[in-house]
Amino acid sequence: MSRRVKNQRLAAAGYVWAFASLTSSPGARAHYDRRKAAGDRHVAAQRNLFNRFMGMLFHCLQRAEHYDETKAFASQPVADLPAQAA
Repeated sequence: MSRRVKNQRLAAAGYVWAFASLTSSPGARAHYDRRKAAGDRHVAAQRNLFNRFMGMLFHCLQRAEHYDETKAFASQPVADLPAQAA
C-alpha cells in the first residue's frame, strides 16, 4: 500500500535542491546519471537523489557531523570527486 499524501512544500524544495545540486556536486551528478542509465526518467532520478540527500541530512543531524561529499557518495570512485581545499 502506498502513501498518497505528501508535504508539497518539502517536495518543491527537494526538487529545487536536487536540480541545483546536479551542477555543483559531482557526486550528485554521478548518482543522477547512474539512475538515468538504470532506466529512471528525469523526475524519478531526481526524486531518488532528493531521497538520498534527505537520508544524508538525517545522518548528519543524528550524529552532529558536517556534510562530507566523499562520505555521502562513497560508492563513486574518489578520483571523480574534486580535491578538498587545504
